[in-house]
Amino acid sequence: MSRTLMEMASLGEVCREVEIVSRDEEMAAEDLMELVAQGLCVIPRSLIKPKKRPIGIGKGLRTKVNANIGTSKGMSSVEEEIEKLEGAVSAGAHTVMDLSTGDDAPEVLEAVLERSQVPVGTVPLYFAAVRCRLQGRRVVDMSKDEMFEAVELHGRMGVDFVTVHTGLTRNALRHLTSQGRTTDIVSRGGSILAAWMMHNDRENPFAEDFDRLLEIARRWDMTLSLGDGLRPGSGADATDRAQIAELLELGRQVKMCREAKVQAMVEGPGHVPLGQIRTNVELQKRLCQGAPFYVLGPLVTDAAPGMDHLVGAIGGTEAAAAGADFLCYVTPKEHLGFPSLGDVVEGVRASLVAAHVGDLEKGIRSALNRDRMISEARSAMDWEAQREWALTPWAFDQDPRRSSEGCAMCGPLCAMRMAREALTSWKKV
Repeated sequence: MSRTLMEMASLGEVCREVEIVSRDEEMAAEDLMELVAQGLCVIPRSLIKPKKRPIGIGKGLRTKVNANIGTSKGMSSVEEEIEKLEGAVSAGAHTVMDLSTGDDAPEVLEAVLERSQVPVGTVPLYFAAVRCRLQGRRVVDMSKDEMFEAVELHGRMGVDFVTVHTGLTRNALRHLTSQGRTTDIVSRGGSILAAWMMHNDRENPFAEDFDRLLEIARRWDMTLSLGDGLRPGSGADATDRAQIAELLELGRQVKMCREAKVQAMVEGPGHVPLGQIRTNVELQKRLCQGAPFYVLGPLVTDAAPGMDHLVGAIGGTEAAAAGADFLCYVTPKEHLGFPSLGDVVEGVRASLVAAHVGDLEKGIRSALNRDRMISEARSAMDWEAQREWALTPWAFDQDPRRSSEGCAMCGPLCAMRMAREALTSWKKV
């Protein structure tokens, strides 16, 4: 069996992915390997389908953005999801997750893996659930082996990282049922497992047989994204006993991943009021020994459907500034319906801005340099240089009425031009 990337990093072996990421992050390869070896950074990769643009997620690195795509039953097609893949990556997404639950889920994943230049993640449990549906069976009737076989299949197909809801235990469920929530379970994978556990009166197979999951992840060198099946689905449910009980279990499993030399990151909420985000991030980092933190949003209000990409960007900014490493984008359609290509692009763009602002707060050198360079170009009214350094180069095509004298907003009354001319004359006196 070949060595995992984490094992290679522990031995001081520099692989292709480490070389690329260290160059992109302007970090010495030796320093990056040390972080990977400690489990503080992950570099998702597939032994089967190496990606042209591997990325690093974790301590000291730029905050990354993931875009979710995928079909739902009766919605979209392979061709449309490939368009979304390409649109998301062109907009700047660092990874994509194929969350297909339509009848064509296998075909979509094959196409995405074949076309994607960036790491691809999945939730294998969805795959197992779709198979049950196509066979006319209920998801609560799937076997434990079918769940693990879906994880194995995705490793064999070339998936780089998989979300597995390993922290959702019977103990965490008891907290959920004893306290009551506004929105009980909003995680699709979490709801499937919870229904299975209650119907069969059994423990979560992924938690009960975590060693089996580690064996599969080691075999294909897949990064495990330890999912939060009990993430809050409304601000009123944030940071409750069920969420924390699950997080405690995830912290225990992070330690097991590191001992097995399997890369792991931890997923987080969800709907969280603005004032609780920093606490959530710091709590996760402490309980999970500094493992990379992957958050959905977070969404800081429940009251803005249609603008949830902006709500998520507000929460994502606070989370990234507090130490979150990976933002899962939110589209404007999050609570309304099935996202279009345009929704995907808007979601990526909003999350990229959030990630960048968080990186400024973290003191990431490349982020600080970008802001300095565009500010200098703006002062010089150098529009080409502004476009080059902007997170939003597409915006410069929307209104061409610009010149060295200013833009169409102020025209002859351009503040910077007048001030520069006045200061130049005053200095000569």
